Amino acid sequence: MKVKQIYTGCLAQGAYYITSNGEAAIIDPLRETQPYLDRLEKDGVKLKYIFETHFHADFVSGHIDLSKKTNAPIVYGATAKPEFEAIVAEDNQVFELGNVKIKVLHTPGHTMESSCFLLMDENGKETALFSGDTLFLGDVGRPDLAQKAASMTQEELAGLLYESLYNKILPLPDDVIVYPAHGAGSACGKNMMKETVDSLGNQKKMNYALNQPNKEAFIKAVTDGLLPPPAYFGMNVAMNKKGYDSFDEVLTQGMKPLTAEEFETAAEATGALILDTRSDKDFAKGFIPQSVNIGLSGDFAPWVGAMIVNVKQPILLVTETGKEEEAVTRLSRVGFDNVLGHLAGGFDTWKIAGKETDKVNRITAEQFSLRLSSGQASEVKIGENKIIDVRKESEYSAEHVEEAYSKPLAYINDWVKDINPQEHFYLHCAGGYRSMIAASILQARGYRNFTEVEGGFNAIAKTNIPKTDFVCQSKVLN
Repeated sequence: MKVKQIYTGCLAQGAYYITSNGEAAIIDPLRETQPYLDRLEKDGVKLKYIFETHFHADFVSGHIDLSKKTNAPIVYGATAKPEFEAIVAEDNQVFELGNVKIKVLHTPGHTMESSCFLLMDENGKETALFSGDTLFLGDVGRPDLAQKAASMTQEELAGLLYESLYNKILPLPDDVIVYPAHGAGSACGKNMMKETVDSLGNQKKMNYALNQPNKEAFIKAVTDGLLPPPAYFGMNVAMNKKGYDSFDEVLTQGMKPLTAEEFETAAEATGALILDTRSDKDFAKGFIPQSVNIGLSGDFAPWVGAMIVNVKQPILLVTETGKEEEAVTRLSRVGFDNVLGHLAGGFDTWKIAGKETDKVNRITAEQFSLRLSSGQASEVKIGENKIIDVRKESEYSAEHVEEAYSKPLAYINDWVKDINPQEHFYLHCAGGYRSMIAASILQARGYRNFTEVEGGFNAIAKTNIPKTDFVCQSKVLN
């Protein structure tokens, strides 16, 4: 028996590959199936089952394509109602895989169909728990995502999660290895550890949710401090439940090369969003007007999902040469399948064609410091000019530029309306990735009276600009 965790860092997502005596099972596969097919062929094993812990919200699973290509059935836990052929297992139903067995534990709470899969070795020993979004390392699945579908409150779902964890998971042996569906960085939890594998015994000791004195305390603990989920979550659930276009077709369409003229025509005819996936440094120097920059080098797919509200939005890509397939693939993982093509040759093609370009007004942290200290103009003095920090609230609370405004990038659609376009402001994040996303969105919406700080707070911290950890709750933009 072998267990392989296939972890995708940009999604903070873990898929699992289990083999025993010539047979294999895959749990929660990613959208692109070829890597799994290659692995099966290399190992000389037959895929017997595709297990899905639940209808995922934060990514589109590869279960349907993988089933079509291998004839392996898809298995869900009790109460699941997929709109395609699948096995809906009963609670405690056992599936044989080579010389081992996998038991389905129905664990509602994160969603109603959520299930964990308990692996028992050749001797029947309970060895590993593939816990999906029911149990994370350091946390548990958020109980607010399935409220509408379940016709229940988040508190009621949290109560179900308590019963699932305390009655079905905690009684398992301490030496059972926990393999969660997500780690730190995922929006499916709020307190996840950076580690991706742990023993259940250690989780029993240090996971706050598993150490509550009673059900009421558990409900309060897991529902406290939940941030609004990204807008694309519901659309991903629908795709995972109802089905989706073949990834092969999505990739073929997205890999369609376009000349500058064809690209411009397509943008005008379809109203497509121009998504530039180059680094913030390259984007700042020049880009196609109205482009939105979300760099492949960072948490690309989650930020696409957070910033682009509709997964059906037509998209035209501008990438570094050779990065087109990666961009299309990573977009498809979060359901953005409507990529109409990419600019062949990247941004250089656009420039060579003599097309109009734009750029972001960016300065270094040193230049920012000099402007603030010298008072070159009244508009650049702290207290007389706005400084917008788009990092997370927790980052801002730890330390920030004095009198800066905390306006997290995730909520830009809410706070952008508060900006006075006549009043200049400075914009920064931690390192430049998120502030360039914000800058591109602001310019695409007609806001140009700002300066973005290269290197963000990481660079600002090395200057003499006054900083504080004091948080003023009453600061507003206008």
